[in-house]
Amino acid sequence: MDKEPKFQIGDTVVVKVYGTVGKITKIKRMNGQYFYVVNDREGLFKEESLVLLTEYDGILYKKEEINIEFKYFIGDIVKVKGYSDEIFKVVGFRTEIWRYAEDAWEDIIYEMVRIPDGEWLEADEQELILIADFEQADTFLNKYEFFYPVKKNHLRNLAEDQAPTPEKIDQLLDLYNDYRILFQLFGDDEYKMLMDSITSQLHFLMDHGRNQE
Repeated sequence: MDKEPKFQIGDTVVVKVYGTVGKITKIKRMNGQYFYVVNDREGLFKEESLVLLTEYDGILYKKEEINIEFKYFIGDIVKVKGYSDEIFKVVGFRTEIWRYAEDAWEDIIYEMVRIPDGEWLEADEQELILIADFEQADTFLNKYEFFYPVKKNHLRNLAEDQAPTPEKIDQLLDLYNDYRILFQLFGDDEYKMLMDSITSQLHFLMDHGRNQE
């Protein structure tokens, strides 16, 4: 008579080597021996590798599953609190998991480079404000390249080094509307400063155009 398997599907067992608990989900027989699949995971366990939970007297280890949602991704363009006149590009992120006897939390640290000089910065999620996601980043950078800070609190003036054309006026108007929307969303004074800068440049272009007529 064939030997019956020691465990049955549905039995709650402990994997001795790990001290972890699971249920028998499949039973396989090979060369007269029984092998067991636990929790539908890959790999087979011999009978001597398992013991019924009710018969186990060792230390049990609880396996923790952590689900972390990332708010920002590589390639996103962001602002950082405390760096009001600068923008950064996310180039990486990492998760730090903290566990203590009576407390637990997870920190997400984002790694960034400053545009345009590549200065490195790290910040947590609460310090960031999304300006353009990674899908729109190239469009954003091409559109706003004339307004990157050259020095702190100084902006390159688009109107001063270009002749007035309808295309340039349209570009400035588009930028003004974009900054107006950002100002309404975030209330950041830097956006108001950029709006004022664009208004001055529009006046410059229009005055320059009239002087050329």
